[in-house]
Amino acid sequence: MISELSERSREIFRNIVEAYVESGEPIGSRTLSRRLGQTLSPATIRNVMADLEEAGLLYAPHTSAGRLPTEAGLRLFVHGLLEVGRLSEDERATIEGQCAMAGKSVPEALELATQALSGLSRCAGLVLAPKTEARLKHLEFVNVGPGRALVVMVTDNGIVENRIIDLPTGVPPSALIEAGNYMNARLSGRTLAEARALIQQELDQQRAAVDELTTRVVEAGLATWAGGAKDGMLIVRGRANLLDDVTAIEDLERIRALFQILETKDTLLRLLDATQQGEGVQIYIGADNGLFGLAGCSMVLAPYVNSREQIVGAIGVIGPTRINYARIVPMVDFTAKLIGRLIG
Repeated sequence: MISELSERSREIFRNIVEAYVESGEPIGSRTLSRRLGQTLSPATIRNVMADLEEAGLLYAPHTSAGRLPTEAGLRLFVHGLLEVGRLSEDERATIEGQCAMAGKSVPEALELATQALSGLSRCAGLVLAPKTEARLKHLEFVNVGPGRALVVMVTDNGIVENRIIDLPTGVPPSALIEAGNYMNARLSGRTLAEARALIQQELDQQRAAVDELTTRVVEAGLATWAGGAKDGMLIVRGRANLLDDVTAIEDLERIRALFQILETKDTLLRLLDATQQGEGVQIYIGADNGLFGLAGCSMVLAPYVNSREQIVGAIGVIGPTRINYARIVPMVDFTAKLIGRLIG
């Protein structure tokens, strides 16, 4: 459809969208004429606006008000007229600093990357953390106090995961050592899912050559990785940023609905499907985005890959439809590629 617009219509439409992204307010013909350096009269601009409104690209929120882009108009702008900017050196340094892997597990690095995106974009940042597929190398239980232990898991590609678990009452240090030895004898060279299935089968069939307390330590260790291993997990940070754009009760209801959607398992599965649909940055706008179906919201999402160029997760931002696409698209793209290099 963009090819059907004249150069004048494109210029007017582009400026309306850019004004909307800047302020969120309708823009009238006189204001737009001044914005264009008065190269076009208000009367000419009004005629073009009327044509764009008839085409479903603009609408008037109130009688005698200026015009705003529709969600269909925003999609047309993003896919046909958007001029993507470049990240500043400070923005790159901020993201790289937050994502640094030294001393961090993959989920920790991803969470910090999400926080960086949220802070720079003033939107909510989200990341789909990859399911654990790496082969295991070592697992150890470390006593950190009464009734608690640190479980340290190392994969064959050098990734270290740390989780705190609650221990049964009366577990001696020797039981932690025995539990670690028992699990290491069965997990080395296997994926987490494979190791967990084998150990759980032995425990269920009571073939494990360990005492009751050690068995309970092993079961506690297994439980720490029981959730999210199949589908990964969704991390969302910066939800409060979405409330900054609330101007009416219907906006608050929309944000509340979005919060509820982000907590569901179905959302995780939808994101998994979305990451497989294409390479590079994907932009979902409004109620017709096919992902959340929620009016007034947009999401910019980019998949990241492992060392075998397989898509293992995605990172992005979600916010109001008037997010700064030109700035956020390269920000998400850069972060996704950086995460891919780090986990690879």
